[in-house]
Amino acid sequence: MGRRSDHSRDELRALILDAGTALMAEKGFAAFSAREVAKRIGYTIGTIHNVFGNVDGLLTAINTATFADWADTLTASLDTAGEDRIAALVTGYFAFARDNPHRWAAIYDHRPACETLTAEQEATRGRLMLIVAAEVAGALGRPVDATLGTFARSLVATVHGHCSFAITGSWAAMGQHDPESVALRRVRESLAAERGRH
Repeated sequence: MGRRSDHSRDELRALILDAGTALMAEKGFAAFSAREVAKRIGYTIGTIHNVFGNVDGLLTAINTATFADWADTLTASLDTAGEDRIAALVTGYFAFARDNPHRWAAIYDHRPACETLTAEQEATRGRLMLIVAAEVAGALGRPVDATLGTFARSLVATVHGHCSFAITGSWAAMGQHDPESVALRRVRESLAAERGRH
């Protein structure tokens, strides 16, 4: 029996999001079930559809929360970085993926429908790249503009590739070790090359 009168809509949203995030962390995207989320909180699947529109809306909200937590992890890493803030970015990236492998992977496994993303969610998701771009701009002594933003995204792609191989075990299967250090070296090389062009 559902408990539809037990919580306000905002309370329901938080309850569903917390349960959904926990399930994603436990099971991953492939095994995620909105029905299981509903079961865990004692409501029906219809309640989830009522609050989030559909399962895509719930998945989008869960992944947006993951982006927020990830940005917080990067910020915390930078807060204790000392002078080597680029290393702190790479460390923070790997640390979040290593500590939250299912949630991290779900960001890339789920493609939200354009109409699902609200402006607030887009801003939350974009905060991660704003942090990275600001640090890359500081390392290069340049302002954040479209060109630098593209370069920063390219650096993220480099780190992501190394991190993805590490998380899936592909890196070790190739007989390689310490992907974090290798990723940092590639980033430093790219930054040095970029400085040489300006």
